[in-house]
Amino acid sequence: MMPPSFSEPRTALHRAVRLVALLNLAYFGVEFAVALAIGSVSLFADSVDFLEDASVNLLIFLALGWTPAARARLGMGLAGILLLPALAFLWALWRKLQVPLPPAPLALSATGLGALGVNLACAGMLARYRHHAGSLTRAAFLSARNDAFANVAIIAAGGLTAWTRSVWPDVAVGLAIAAMNADAAREVWEAARGEHRAAREPS
Repeated sequence: MMPPSFSEPRTALHRAVRLVALLNLAYFGVEFAVALAIGSVSLFADSVDFLEDASVNLLIFLALGWTPAARARLGMGLAGILLLPALAFLWALWRKLQVPLPPAPLALSATGLGALGVNLACAGMLARYRHHAGSLTRAAFLSARNDAFANVAIIAAGGLTAWTRSVWPDVAVGLAIAAMNADAAREVWEAARGEHRAAREPS
């Protein structure tokens, strides 16, 4: 069987990134609302991450059929998008340190569990395409994979918050989410630069 290709306008990859974009956009709304309601730094950072994932997959959907050079340039742009959760976390952390109250533990863990289900489903849909179409699908897969790890940490943070009644488990997980997304951005940038150089070389 031939691997998925951007040259086919209605491939399984085309449908997968569209569905992943919609799922991420929907759960962004859920997680952002809960983050505001309970004052959670980690949920806030993760909700922005859902919005970033929705944007990445929407851009991939729109880029189907582009030339390799154009896709490589978009991949470098996506590396910047992957840094948005880290910047959002710094803003949320500053606000949290002004009023250092721990978030509601049960709501924190339950929302993290829902996010884990969404991200596992998205990672499963994207896993078979992560080595196709260059840095674009790599960006989408890395985001979904990292988010699943982050969601496990959010669930654990809820338990630690209930035990310690401290704000720091939530803050620590937020820091980890920001660090993982920064590393993913680096990987995507390096892959996209390599693709861009290859596309510019004469065949």
